[in-house]
Amino acid sequence: MNPFEDRYWWSPDGLRLHYRDYAGGADGRPPILCLPGLTRNARDFEPLASRLSGDWRLICPDMRGRGESAQAKDPMTYVPLTYLQDISRLLADLAIQRFVVVGTSLGGLIAMLIAVTHAEWLAGVVLNDIGPTIEPAGLERIRGYVGTGSTHPSWVHAARALEAANQTVYPRYALEQWLAMAKRLYRLNSAGRVVLDYDMRIAEPLRVAGGEAGVDMWPVMAAFRAIPTLILRGELSDLMSAETADRMAREIGPQAELVTVPRVGHAPVLDEPEALAGIDRLLDRVLAHG
Repeated sequence: MNPFEDRYWWSPDGLRLHYRDYAGGADGRPPILCLPGLTRNARDFEPLASRLSGDWRLICPDMRGRGESAQAKDPMTYVPLTYLQDISRLLADLAIQRFVVVGTSLGGLIAMLIAVTHAEWLAGVVLNDIGPTIEPAGLERIRGYVGTGSTHPSWVHAARALEAANQTVYPRYALEQWLAMAKRLYRLNSAGRVVLDYDMRIAEPLRVAGGEAGVDMWPVMAAFRAIPTLILRGELSDLMSAETADRMAREIGPQAELVTVPRVGHAPVLDEPEALAGIDRLLDRVLAHG
């Protein structure tokens, strides 16, 4: 694994938040901001960082309530607008005014909010298995497991639990891949048990009736029309339909590339050859854009 520095920043409401800073980009190319999914953390981007860091600087935050970031006092701040405020503070602290964003699931929703509020910040975007329309089946599946804590006596037990719950999402995985995923998703607690590495209360906003509807995000696609954009979709995804991905590509236009990652559900982990090739092409376009 490529080296990184553990660093911290303070949210507008006073939480100490953590990010990994992978060195790179000494030639002036923009940094890559990696925004994880709902139950994920900075470790989720280890496969991507192992490929890109050195050539590119990667900034991988733990959102509030995840990983090494502090838990929120009010669980109703576990929502995209608050995450946007947290990330905006981080960018201001680092004096970063232009960057590439890689957003997985929830991270992609935050990327959409950045695009509609500060499109000038974005040198390029990867929207990983997320779009303006979220499929009800996928949302119900997520509601079914988020916030239901479990503990395991060993990493192998945690890996086997992940396999049992997600075999249809990653049908090609062997034990080695499940163990690697477990070490990104879980941590050891003080009793030596393996536990999920997030505040179980992140589920509370999902339980608010009607909260999933939000606002119509389709008009946001217009904000990407001048930005090199990669749309990634897992072939087996139950959260992002092929129809949604196709419509996104049409509405964004020539700046969009759509890549379907075969035999993967929600969401690609960004070590798949098809995903990496798409990201390479996007970054080439970013450099060509200047």
